[in-house]
Amino acid sequence: MSCEVRREFIFRCTTDDTLILNLYSLILFFIAEERVYRKSCVPLPTEKDMERNKEIYRVTLVGGAVNVVLLVFKFVAGILGNSAAMVADAVHSLSDFVTDVVVLVFVRISSKPEDKDHEYGHGKYETLALTIIGIALLAVAVGIIYSGIKNISLWASGGILEAPGMLALWAALLSVVLKEAVYHYSMVKARQLQSQAVEANAWHHRSDALSSVGTAVGIGGAIFLGERWAVLDPIASLIVGAFIAKVSIDLLRDGIGDLMEHSLPDEVEAEILQLAASVAGVEQPHDLHTRRIGNHYAIELHLLMDGDLSLREAHDKASEVEDVLRRHYGPDTHIAVHVEPKANT
Repeated sequence: MSCEVRREFIFRCTTDDTLILNLYSLILFFIAEERVYRKSCVPLPTEKDMERNKEIYRVTLVGGAVNVVLLVFKFVAGILGNSAAMVADAVHSLSDFVTDVVVLVFVRISSKPEDKDHEYGHGKYETLALTIIGIALLAVAVGIIYSGIKNISLWASGGILEAPGMLALWAALLSVVLKEAVYHYSMVKARQLQSQAVEANAWHHRSDALSSVGTAVGIGGAIFLGERWAVLDPIASLIVGAFIAKVSIDLLRDGIGDLMEHSLPDEVEAEILQLAASVAGVEQPHDLHTRRIGNHYAIELHLLMDGDLSLREAHDKASEVEDVLRRHYGPDTHIAVHVEPKANT
């Protein structure tokens, strides 16, 4: 397919979506794609990949729209309602919005086909998005914890913390409802699409919802129990900040593990060996090496076969093993099989 046809395809895709998605697509096109087109033309992604990406964009845009609404409302409510916890919650929503943009950009890059510089594809970019989201969450957690400790120290030293207003409480309750709904929606889509980035973003929505729960408890306690209990506001934000830190560390562990070529879980590797051994004529699959490339698996293993088999017969058996594994783990699974002759007895 010619470069002109591919460019026409990209233009058609960007004009079919929303104005926000058009902006994301154009920015990504000129920054991330132009280097490839200057060198050579690459094949278009498959129809399945394009449909998956459009669905990821749709899910992310839904979350982004909710984040923008809550971001503005929380900042206004936090300032007018005199709630430090609500302002911190607004900053959390801001980080959600930023990570939505990260997902949109990196998923588009990760869907690009193999090229001369990326012979295993661009799937790692999606894992990189997971890691960036984890870093953003950790930064938000540190900020919330610092703010909470600062206000608690002020209260402990005899300072007076002004009780927040009802507007801040209503903002927290609205955030809980909306963000929990977006979390469930995003998590369902993440499992359907098998997307690490969307799943990470879903957990970011959940962390925001739980952050708002803590904020609502603190604000509500400060309002209804009197000014002497205004310290509940920073205490609640401190607890929620610790929870967000744990979630971010979990995401960073997974993301960095994949970037550092961490092997697949033991149960998955055991299943791979079992599937390979299920092919007639294949014995003792061994020397298994596995890793993730974005949302796909990469599998390398050695197989024993009868040494009297012809080269074509051995090749057909190896291809059969590859077919079995791809039927189970997906057509984009990268598989490398090395055949060894079985020792004669």
